[in-house]
Amino acid sequence: MTSLPQARMATQASGTWVLYVLTDAPCMEWPMHDFGRVTPMPTVQERVRALAAVGYAVSGGPEWEWNATPHSPAARHLWATIAVRSLTPAGAGGEGA
Repeated sequence: MTSLPQARMATQASGTWVLYVLTDAPCMEWPMHDFGRVTPMPTVQERVRALAAVGYAVSGGPEWEWNATPHSPAARHLWATIAVRSLTPAGAGGEGA
């Protein structure tokens, strides 16, 4: 079972790298950052900055777990995952009491 929130970095259909955070919200509401390029792959530092920009930080170790679909090398799809935590304290959000 996947522990949420979790960040994933993958390529979109266009081939550009995108980072998104899986939460318990509907997928259309997941925080996302598009790196806007195919190459080079975003560095760890770029990923950390992208996570901060969408309100998250790496939780625990800095290692991203890489996975690939079992298709032929030409059709193989790579993605990476890492556990994250929200930078916003629970209950904060600017709504009045």
